Amino acid sequence: MPQPAALIFDCDGVLVDSEAIVMRIEQAAIAEAGLSYSPQDYATRFTGLSYDDFFATLDAEHRARFGGALPPGLYERIKEDSVAAMERELEAVPGIADLVEIVAVPTAVASSSFPDSLVMKLRKTGLHDRFAPHIYSTQLVPNGKPAPDIFLYAAERLGVPPRECVVLEDSVNGIRAAVDAGMAAWGFTGAGHADPGLAERLTAAGAQTVFDSHAAIALRLRE
Repeated sequence: MPQPAALIFDCDGVLVDSEAIVMRIEQAAIAEAGLSYSPQDYATRFTGLSYDDFFATLDAEHRARFGGALPPGLYERIKEDSVAAMERELEAVPGIADLVEIVAVPTAVASSSFPDSLVMKLRKTGLHDRFAPHIYSTQLVPNGKPAPDIFLYAAERLGVPPRECVVLEDSVNGIRAAVDAGMAAWGFTGAGHADPGLAERLTAAGAQTVFDSHAAIALRLRE
């Protein structure tokens, strides 16, 4: 596998260990609204989606099952509770600080998070200045993951052809987006939310290889 000309990082579950925090809050809140999913189904379907797409899907399923919209204020409560929990609990994914120190090619962040939340998470974990100004939210493009828009946008801003970019992703939706962008997709299972079947699901979605730590990615880049 050739060396990449640029690395594009997802944020949640790759740079910052936020997915377990957010999934805990989301699943508890939507269970109160009558919707429940197995952990694997939840992670496969919803991890990597923008909040707009996530709630649109939940609302459609709530209407189909119960004949009405989601309870009022659910969206706002989940967002507020998630931000508060991340401000208390959020940490960088182990090994990311060492990894970014050795990366010698252009880098970007391409995330489904809202821009203000994305900046907050990167600042809190000390990663913001390492990636700025190439920090991009799907709010900047017409379609969120699994559409390829955000990865193509990041590659354009970096000035690197998509075929020469590698994307680091922890979600099925993110891997699909990278593949549809014509980029090499590397799966990542080194964050706190990863379950035993995640590597297999990422591979099935199109990941060329899957790493269980940032140390393993660093070894690959040193080859």
